[in-house]
Amino acid sequence: MKKPIAFFVHHQGRGHAHRTMAVAAEFARDRPVSVLTADPSLFDGFSRDIEIVALPNMIGATVPTPRLYAEPTPPVMHCVPLGLAAMRRTMRTILDHLDAREVGLFVVDVSAEIALLARIASVPAVQIRMHGDRGDLGHVGAYEACIGMLAPFDERLEQDDYPAHLRRKTFYSGGLCTSVDRVPDRAEARARLGLDPTREIVVAVTGGGGSGTPYAPLTVAARAAPEALWLTLGPTHREGHETNFSNLRELGWVPSVTDHLAAADIVVASAGDNTVHEVARVGGRLIVMPEWRYFGEQTRKAEALVRLGAAVRAPQWPGDLAGWRDLLARARGLDGSVLRSLYAPDAAARAAGWLEGLTDELWQGQTVGAPLEAVGAPPESAPLRVVAAG
Repeated sequence: MKKPIAFFVHHQGRGHAHRTMAVAAEFARDRPVSVLTADPSLFDGFSRDIEIVALPNMIGATVPTPRLYAEPTPPVMHCVPLGLAAMRRTMRTILDHLDAREVGLFVVDVSAEIALLARIASVPAVQIRMHGDRGDLGHVGAYEACIGMLAPFDERLEQDDYPAHLRRKTFYSGGLCTSVDRVPDRAEARARLGLDPTREIVVAVTGGGGSGTPYAPLTVAARAAPEALWLTLGPTHREGHETNFSNLRELGWVPSVTDHLAAADIVVASAGDNTVHEVARVGGRLIVMPEWRYFGEQTRKAEALVRLGAAVRAPQWPGDLAGWRDLLARARGLDGSVLRSLYAPDAAARAAGWLEGLTDELWQGQTVGAPLEAVGAPPESAPLRVVAAG
């Protein structure tokens, strides 16, 4: 029987779960797969046979006493409040599952602490890579504790400051997009949506991980380019003083994001992994406006896109007509093929193949009941034993 592969899936936003489903769908059917997450509903409707393990949702949990709350977080960790019963239940559930299923590989998407926990528990782990300023002890410690990292993006988007020894442990799948519907050409997409075949169309899209695209700057954009039709997909964030314009329409969540992206001349989007690769899949011209994320994740990804000539950006959302006109002019000059080249149609299959191959390699030749080798072992002639701590 093949060794099981388990995933820890963070429940903030939809991207972590969608990425997990895209990769797990490519695994061999006889590979046991499980997912540990605080929001099992993210996997509703997923067709592959997987085991879902519900974890406590610790976001917003209250530390029981002021004295416990006052304890500083050690530099090697990011979020480890003291005194939380839900935290203990989470760690116990994870360890019990890894042990009971004899998991061969634990894929962590994402948590530095969970990656460290896996190493302490003697379970080989792979951390999903994300952009950002992650040179702190917590991230580097987690990366070094893992046997490898999976980067769901093109290696050309790698940051220059990512350490060489960690880069050698990283598998780059190419740009992984979880959308699989067919991409129509622009004329077909506009016909489907009932949009003017000749008018310039700008689509602003945001994912589910934040508060939405700020609407006020888009009202300025609509005034700056009144001949263009501006469409927003996903949530928008209003401040309460916006004035609406007839060439700016809020569509909210739509059945087919792909059709709208394919219909657009220019896309304004955040720098979320899946969002960027959805635009890349249709070969669009991208204005990237990174949302605030921990460790500057989207800012660093946006920098990489601009460096490659795959997108343009402004230091902040333009608040004046000239700023928008300049940004649009630069976007019109982009070569859409650069961004398109960052999308890899086989990224999920490549990631799955690497994870399965790594798991099989790690456990090849395993003999039940055989003595285990220990780090810092004596010469081969001496018998080896694992001695329980105590």
